[in-house]
Amino acid sequence: MNKITVSIIFVLLGILSGGDFLILPAQSRQIKDSRGNEVTVPDNIRKVYAGSPPATFMLYALDPGLISGLNFPIAEQDKPYLRSMMHSLPVLGGFFGQGEAANTEVILKANPDLILLWSQRNSILKNQNEEILMKKIPIPHVYVFFESIYDYGNAFLFMGKLFNREQRARLLAQYAGETLAEVDRIAASIPAGRRPRVYYAEGSDGLNTECDESWHAELINIAGARNVHQCKSIDSFGMVRLSMEQVMIYNPEVILVHEKPFYNKIYSDPLWKDIRAVKSKRVYLIPRIPFSWFDRPPSFMRLLGIKWLMNNLYPSDYKINIVKEAKYFYRLFLGVDKTEEEIRKVIYP
Repeated sequence: MNKITVSIIFVLLGILSGGDFLILPAQSRQIKDSRGNEVTVPDNIRKVYAGSPPATFMLYALDPGLISGLNFPIAEQDKPYLRSMMHSLPVLGGFFGQGEAANTEVILKANPDLILLWSQRNSILKNQNEEILMKKIPIPHVYVFFESIYDYGNAFLFMGKLFNREQRARLLAQYAGETLAEVDRIAASIPAGRRPRVYYAEGSDGLNTECDESWHAELINIAGARNVHQCKSIDSFGMVRLSMEQVMIYNPEVILVHEKPFYNKIYSDPLWKDIRAVKSKRVYLIPRIPFSWFDRPPSFMRLLGIKWLMNNLYPSDYKINIVKEAKYFYRLFLGVDKTEEEIRKVIYP
């Protein structure tokens, strides 16, 4: 008997038994995820719940139509820079320790075909906790690995194969590869004496930062600059607290600012007025609409962020019209066409 005949027989049996039978399962396949797990997934994955913002953002870039729900509500200022289909999605929470916690009942109600989980280096405990929770949810889950900006190309290719979006994935991976090849080439050509000492200012008072080896601040190293806070990260969260005295000792040539309220006051704050970066007007507010171009949360926007950073650090060596580049990037990765004026408001708020 052919497949159609078999299906008709099962339907008839279901009707005769009151229609309370199990429909034949959809076609499935087995894949190996980024952690080496063998996972059986549907051939046709229609809806996906991503357990953290980085994974959700990657899914958005690949195909926002796959997203079954958000990890946290979209801020009003970010909505114009995202496809309208995102605005009405339910908030399902996440497994990322901050913000909205995931609710298993809500996830099950959203009925995704698959759960996508972000895998990092040195995150065994985090993954173990997720595995315990995943046992309560009868939905296949897949880990995708990306931590460094250099991981994005392979992550897109893996996801493209997983979700049958390979052509789109290759396009995004190509952008990532070409961007990093260009940045690496130019950064390597900068003499040691021209590589600035950079301080990454986080928090409302600018006194939180990241160790030089932290992936939160990896764009500084990739750009060939020197992170003034040389230390070993004790955890993946970061946000190391410093004193103002320590910042004065570092006396950085460039300051990258995460929070706009701090940026708005740094030039008028007497505590910061003698810092070299402030005196030379080399304090830069990191763009963060609709997601940060640098960090927290990390996303594919860092591929644009490294270009923005290189242009600020070495304007004569890395010549780029960052407004036009961002306009193209937003169309390619975010699927939105914005005017140059709208892009300028993101870069120079």
